Amino acid sequence: MQQDLLAKKQVEVQKNTSTKVRPKHRGWKVQDGQPVEAGRILVLQRNLRFHPGLNVGLGRNGTLFAIIPGQVSITCEKVDLNWDHTWVQRCHGPRKGTEFFKKYFNVIPYPQHQNFKLINQI
Repeated sequence: MQQDLLAKKQVEVQKNTSTKVRPKHRGWKVQDGQPVEAGRILVLQRNLRFHPGLNVGLGRNGTLFAIIPGQVSITCEKVDLNWDHTWVQRCHGPRKGTEFFKKYFNVIPYPQHQNFKLINQI
């Protein structure tokens, strides 16, 4: 009889635990036109909502990050996907063979200086 009471008390304790979960704060971390450094996170995402463009990498968890320093440019383009990639198969598998548009994050590099010296003059 005491075992039945103990089991009931344990269930009650589990019911009263808090179910509030901290938010993950996913989404855009950088807006269009902002300067970024190399390695800066641009987007946190669980599904492939945003795609990597010029000078942007895709992390293992779907994070988009800047490869080089520059200025962020966000464009809406017709997709040209690598259908062998696991993320593409999982998120866009049923859309294979159709045309659709997605947002691409690009990093435009800063202009380089044009001051060069010949080796003979050094």
